[in-house]
Amino acid sequence: MNFSFLFNNIIELSITGLALGAIYALVALGYTMVYGVLQLINFAHSEVFMYGTFAVAWVFVLLHGTEPATQTLGGTAGLLVVAILAAMAMSALIALLLERVAYRPLLKRKAPRLMALISAIGASFALSELMGLRDRVAGWFGLREALGPYVANARDIYPNPVTIQPQTVFTIGGYGVKDVDLLVIVASLLMMLALDQFVRRTRFGRGIRAVAQDPESAALMGVNATRVIRGTFVLGGIMAGAAAAFYMLKVGSTRQNTGFIFGVKAFTAAVLGGIGNLRGALVGGLVLGVTENYGAAIFGSQWKDVVAFVLLVLILLVRPTGILGESLGKARA
Repeated sequence: MNFSFLFNNIIELSITGLALGAIYALVALGYTMVYGVLQLINFAHSEVFMYGTFAVAWVFVLLHGTEPATQTLGGTAGLLVVAILAAMAMSALIALLLERVAYRPLLKRKAPRLMALISAIGASFALSELMGLRDRVAGWFGLREALGPYVANARDIYPNPVTIQPQTVFTIGGYGVKDVDLLVIVASLLMMLALDQFVRRTRFGRGIRAVAQDPESAALMGVNATRVIRGTFVLGGIMAGAAAAFYMLKVGSTRQNTGFIFGVKAFTAAVLGGIGNLRGALVGGLVLGVTENYGAAIFGSQWKDVVAFVLLVLILLVRPTGILGESLGKARA
């Protein structure tokens, strides 16, 4: 156990952990919102995130080309804005497709929740394999040559052609805080605050909380449950798309199974904070990110995932409802 490394680098580990945790939290929002409304776990949400990462890389390939380059955050600001919007649009579209194909038919038939869970798992594998076979799909339409930069080596790591070189913004305790981490943390917090206020103060947000609390009564009051569910999936997709853009900003590469382990971590963050609680997703993500970094510093990076899931087990043993525990349906106006 290397406690001295933790103490000597605690500021760096805390800041980078908060940046990673903020990305977890954005993805966790999708899990927690769908669970709050439908009482279901959308295990295909990890692929919603994964498609967003590819949207970012494809935007850079389209607008920059495939030639590798290293730029500062400021030098690539314009491309980054377009990439973030594209990722949010792509993830929202995939989430909407999931709701329409994998969930709505079962909900209309009032199928058991287990069927919806199985449908989500099947959709997750289908979306992942579709991305892994994108070269063949392009070939079916005679577009493999035209889409070569986007579909080549479909199962290999797909790097972003532009590498973002972090720059120090200010120094705390001898550690230079990087602009990339600062952007991820601040932007994620602002997006989560905006979503929280949207759900609490807008008419559509009140509809979400009404359906989450009592679907039958909400329907009698004129709330369109189908529209609310569809909007919930889209909102979760938008947050996952933003998380995908920030992930690519820090990691710089993706592949067709990227969403699996990251999605499990984000689900862990949602449960950690209190599944069905928007603010709990934020708290859970930040706690998970920092704890992972601390655990990796003490036990070694190979134990990082173990630390995360041990933390989840401990929280469930001590407080099964999570850190905050309040459900979306009981959120105060």
